Amino acid sequence: MVNFTILAGGYTAFVASYLFDSDASTLSLLNQSPTGPSPSWITLHPFNSSILYAVNEVTEGALQSYVVGPEGALAGPVDTIPSGGDAPAYCGALSSGQVAVMNYNSGNGKIIPVESGGLVFDKSARVVTFPPPEGGVSHPHEAIQDGDEVLVPDLGGDKVWRLAQNGSAGEWAIQGLIEQPKGSGPRHAVVNDGYFYVLHELASTLTAQALPKAPNGSSPLLSNESTLPPTYPSGSAFAAGEILLSPKSPAFPEQYIYTSNRNTGTLDARGDTIVVWAMQSDGSVRQVKQVYTGLDQIRGMMLSTGADGAGEYLVAAGFAGTAGVQVYKCVRGGADLQLVATNADIPTRTSFVWLPL
Repeated sequence: MVNFTILAGGYTAFVASYLFDSDASTLSLLNQSPTGPSPSWITLHPFNSSILYAVNEVTEGALQSYVVGPEGALAGPVDTIPSGGDAPAYCGALSSGQVAVMNYNSGNGKIIPVESGGLVFDKSARVVTFPPPEGGVSHPHEAIQDGDEVLVPDLGGDKVWRLAQNGSAGEWAIQGLIEQPKGSGPRHAVVNDGYFYVLHELASTLTAQALPKAPNGSSPLLSNESTLPPTYPSGSAFAAGEILLSPKSPAFPEQYIYTSNRNTGTLDARGDTIVVWAMQSDGSVRQVKQVYTGLDQIRGMMLSTGADGAGEYLVAAGFAGTAGVQVYKCVRGGADLQLVATNADIPTRTSFVWLPL
């Protein structure tokens, strides 16, 4: 029997933990650990899975650290640091041990060094402010490490900013940018084998291009594909949500991209879809499957980790509605998703981490 523990953040004042029994195909709520307000995005320390970081996505944003105990219960917060801005919608740990936090409403962010094994934040980290577009506002939404640089999709500016460490840890600066299609709203992205795949919230598109040379190189789009389902109700309004890249393993030799749709208008009784994409040898993408979920507004989803289950399962939930949390098994080598477990004790969740086995 293989049991997975899954942690889930949301717009509440707690992080939930679930037990997924892959043999019995059951998903059970274990704990609701109190946190600061709106821990909408959570992430683990890169080397120590007993440390969790969570944003407080509020006007005076913050980043908090917690100790993960048995059954995914959290102790803490051990430390709290201001995010330096308004509504941090994302946090992510770098391989250096620093933690990036991006403030959606105020157009800035920090990359914060940690002390005491990862639980205490260095208060000296500088705020990085992203130039706003003419007549608009910068909306940084993610921080993706690629080697020595960090890529930050700016939904408001239709750019991906390239950050480099400028001296000691915590001192980061913009070194360049990658232009994105005007009005597309780049939200989240992944890098794979030298190609850059960007999910655009406003256009509901997935683009592919060779990752341009730093700091200000450019490259043509190899794909610019709609993520939308083939049919949807009149009055639908879409905003693409999340993008995942499956890990390569003996069980899954071919990698796939998974993206989520969010219908914020007239709801579809079938729910929103998760889209499966194949990556072609030239870096372009091909849509393989639209998987209807019954979930409303899929903001967060995550693939399983661990030697025995890396990329075998996908957990997802809606920002709206009452469908709760769902676990899918990746089938047909990852080209399709099969629902195997559901738990609706908590109606909505917005981000996930799988604890290592």
